[in-house]
Amino acid sequence: MDPWRRLGSQRVHACRVFDLNRVRLAPPGRQDAGDFYVLTAPDWVNVVPVTDDGRVVLIRQYRFGVEGFTLEIPGGMCDPGESPAQAAAREMREETGHEAREIVPIGWVHPNPAIQANRCHSFLARGARPAGTREPDPNEEIEVVTARLDEIPRLIREGAITHALVIAAFHMAALREGR
Repeated sequence: MDPWRRLGSQRVHACRVFDLNRVRLAPPGRQDAGDFYVLTAPDWVNVVPVTDDGRVVLIRQYRFGVEGFTLEIPGGMCDPGESPAQAAAREMREETGHEAREIVPIGWVHPNPAIQANRCHSFLARGARPAGTREPDPNEEIEVVTARLDEIPRLIREGAITHALVIAAFHMAALREGR
């Protein structure tokens, strides 16, 4: 398939966590063009912290989009100049107060390729352990909880874990570990 032609782009609005752009694109072999709206954001990270005794360090966090709390793993945006692995370690430390013996990449996904171009990189953090105080962002309300790793599929099935990118990270971790 031939690529679409990009005829121009204009920033419509800039926010702290993303920019909204109007992008004019023409399908291959056609002269007509359309306007499409794209969210431009930094890459994101998710990290699955697992302790040596097989517990996953989770966070219960207030999410403005659903106006309620969700059960998740630590994650967030990559800061400028920061690698995804560095961002994963930082987010885990800030949100849970944990560090890990080893942080390994387990894959990435496009969060929503219909309207976004960024990636969400997922990591498995083995040997997670408390290592200091949490330092959440000012607008983050977070409770740290743990669950046995073998409980995660049930928590997903029962709707206790609903964040799509978190479910994708658990799936990638299971594939990596042969589960």
